[in-house]
Amino acid sequence: MSLFPQPPKSLCILRLSALGDVCHALAVVQHIQTYYPQTQISWIVGKTEAGLLNGIPGVTLLPYDKKTGWKGVFALWKQLKNQRFDALLNMQTAFRASVLSLGIKAQYKIGFGKKRSREGQWLFVNRRVEDPPSPHVLDGFMAFAEYLGVPKAAPTWQLALSEQDKQFARQFIDPTRKNLLISPCSSKAEKDWLAERYAEVANIANRHNVNVIFCSSPTKRELEMVEKIIALCDFRPTDAAGKTNLKQLAALISQADLLLSPDSGPAHIATTQGTPVIGLYAYHNPLRTAPYNNLANVVSVYEENVQKTFGKPSAELPWATKLKDKNLMAGISVSDVIAQMKRLNFL
Repeated sequence: MSLFPQPPKSLCILRLSALGDVCHALAVVQHIQTYYPQTQISWIVGKTEAGLLNGIPGVTLLPYDKKTGWKGVFALWKQLKNQRFDALLNMQTAFRASVLSLGIKAQYKIGFGKKRSREGQWLFVNRRVEDPPSPHVLDGFMAFAEYLGVPKAAPTWQLALSEQDKQFARQFIDPTRKNLLISPCSSKAEKDWLAERYAEVANIANRHNVNVIFCSSPTKRELEMVEKIIALCDFRPTDAAGKTNLKQLAALISQADLLLSPDSGPAHIATTQGTPVIGLYAYHNPLRTAPYNNLANVVSVYEENVQKTFGKPSAELPWATKLKDKNLMAGISVSDVIAQMKRLNFL
């Protein structure tokens, strides 16, 4: 049964970060647009993440920079003071997002169900979705669309990538052979794989006549990681690290034949572009956070470490259980990654 007897006139989406979760939310937004094409949608999103979403049709982006603190909160509330939405989809459990939601006028303020709601979100909403049986984050987001009355469907994505973005990315691609894009860094260093193992995979790929490309954000830690890996290679890989904005990165990912990445934003951007991903996982459950269409391609030591730590499978633990031991990524071997690449007929 639909929450609305008629299509809603306006919806507000609240999902600020991170890149991967914003990609999940985009699938939900565009799914809602397909069913309710006349509904006006406003999306409060992080300033950085807005750089990836700019230009998507039919959505008004309201960028919010968390570094602005209360000043930014008040500015956003002022911007929205004359707007009233039929529903707010509060798709972020962080307390900061709940505080932001206080200044958003909406008939229904919809939050997560009992298993996924955290940081007191239930205090700031008047409706809650049903937790889906699947643990994946994207399925939890899709529950918001279902709550509105939008029928289930496989997720699809449409980023607004310009011809200039695509042209810029082509400089790193070799059209005469396969292209392996390695995005070695996650948002936290503990989730990065070992530099020497990335280099070993790169060397093996190079021996198979693959064009190996490295990408990263322009942050010091990530640039140093790529520099360290390239120094360990016995050839000169293509270096795109720190040289792309988010849209150019998405265009580069779309042109690659395979992405190798830990739990990171680029892994989920690859899903939006239909590029196969081998995700490397140790700290978070890949059934919850791995690239949605590439769960079968994951190389993970999460489950075995869950068993060691808790003595029970992850299915019997709280939904967002994260492991805390150090150096868990070292449990992923080069041979496991190469085996997966061969299974995908890449090597």
